[in-house]
Amino acid sequence: MTSKSSTDYQRGAWAFLGPGAALVVIVLYLPVIYTLVLSFTRYGGLADPVFVGGANYVEMFADPAFLGSLVNTAIWVVGTLIIPVGIGLLIAYLSFGLRWAGILRIPFLIPYALSGVAVGVLFGFVLQNGGALSQALAFFGLPGSDTRWLQESPLNTVVMILAASWQGIGVNALLFTVGLQSIPKEPLEAARIDGASGFTLFRTMVWPLLRPSTTIVVGLSIVNSLKTFDIVQAMTQGGPNRVSETLGVTMYKDTFVNSDYGLGSAVAIFLSVITVAASVIYLRRQLSIGNGSDAGRVAAEVIS
Repeated sequence: MTSKSSTDYQRGAWAFLGPGAALVVIVLYLPVIYTLVLSFTRYGGLADPVFVGGANYVEMFADPAFLGSLVNTAIWVVGTLIIPVGIGLLIAYLSFGLRWAGILRIPFLIPYALSGVAVGVLFGFVLQNGGALSQALAFFGLPGSDTRWLQESPLNTVVMILAASWQGIGVNALLFTVGLQSIPKEPLEAARIDGASGFTLFRTMVWPLLRPSTTIVVGLSIVNSLKTFDIVQAMTQGGPNRVSETLGVTMYKDTFVNSDYGLGSAVAIFLSVITVAASVIYLRRQLSIGNGSDAGRVAAEVIS
């Protein structure tokens, strides 16, 4: 009787899990496997794929445009870690506990409701040659009105990072605010009684206790910056002469513009590998630091 009930339970569980698992396999795993296989072929979209081994990967690393996009992607990772994450943390910390903090954060959250393409179009209008920024600088007689914001490298990458930061600061501030709300009040009050305040309080108590939220925010920032595509495509299309491409834009151009599906698949696999590797390395490091950190011990000592 028990064995039969257990079997019926397992069958019921598989009946619920089966459609979802099949959908994941069809939508996620099969395309990845197909892309991996395609990366070892020469395929233009019409004739049958021709197996070429690792030729696409050799060609990919020999392409100066690919190496440039790799450098630009690294700049994106660093820039989006420093600007939107740093400013988001600053806004969350300075506004935390204020009476009208929720209303003060709204202007920073509104840009996150826009799509990356919309942000790219908006900042493209502002930063194009003779655009709103150049006209404003010329009107006030300030230098920089003749600067080609989107045509000079690496300036174009920097201004696009600023555009992406404008969109991402609000959600980072919101995530950090949630983390601040989860910090126990007792250790902070005890630290204040002991004379800690300002940056000292933040460095010794708030920052260590905020580590879980920081791990989430930084991890999301790394993944999102590695697969940057929409803002770059909307603002510069990777130009001029491919100098502002990221790996996502290079993958798109090789695949859909140049119709080289094998090379585009190789770039996609490479991008996927470094994204997964960066995420795993970062999370493992954070977990090891968290297990050996002194945050909990410090809090316990302060409370006691």
